[in-house]
Amino acid sequence: MVLDGLKALINGRDEFEFIAVANDGKRLVQIIESVQIDVALVDIDMPIMNGLQAIEAIKAIKPEVQFIALTMHNEKGMIQKVVAAGASAYILKNIDQQDLVKAINKAATGGKYFSDEVTLTLAGSGNKSDSTSFQNVALNHDLTEREIEILKWIAQGYSNKEIGDKLFISHRTLVDTHRTNLMKKLEVHNIADLIRYALRAGYID
Repeated sequence: MVLDGLKALINGRDEFEFIAVANDGKRLVQIIESVQIDVALVDIDMPIMNGLQAIEAIKAIKPEVQFIALTMHNEKGMIQKVVAAGASAYILKNIDQQDLVKAINKAATGGKYFSDEVTLTLAGSGNKSDSTSFQNVALNHDLTEREIEILKWIAQGYSNKEIGDKLFISHRTLVDTHRTNLMKKLEVHNIADLIRYALRAGYID
């Protein structure tokens, strides 16, 4: 039923063309080896070869293929593993049709897309009510190169310590200071909104 619904949605859009369906990860690899596909919607919990393994295998032979993980898993560790394997988008199965279309279009153009719940998980928060009214945040703030660099790492779910290690700076002082300055400039009060800003501004495309 899920596959039939996805097929109907894709075929109902002029900008999309449905190519094929696979019921397991091994079959998915075989299909993409033999036909031209731009974007693949992949369930993490597929039999024989799971979605994570399939993405890694296909990226090794066809790195140009873009992947959207469509799953019920909303754990930070799983999200990071799937994105590291090469997925351009990570969305949950409760996503509505409009957001699914956005995810496909974003992945097709080389961008990234995350469900709202996934964004909050990466931010370390599971409560949407903690978020400010982010739609009112403008995108024309004057951020420094270092602030943008740190914002990109934050948006990908890295901790202050991990960011400090990557940039060879103190996470207890410099990274904390930059994060505080980012929140002041963007007029937000939590990491979830920093991630939303980075996504909306295209800093992690």
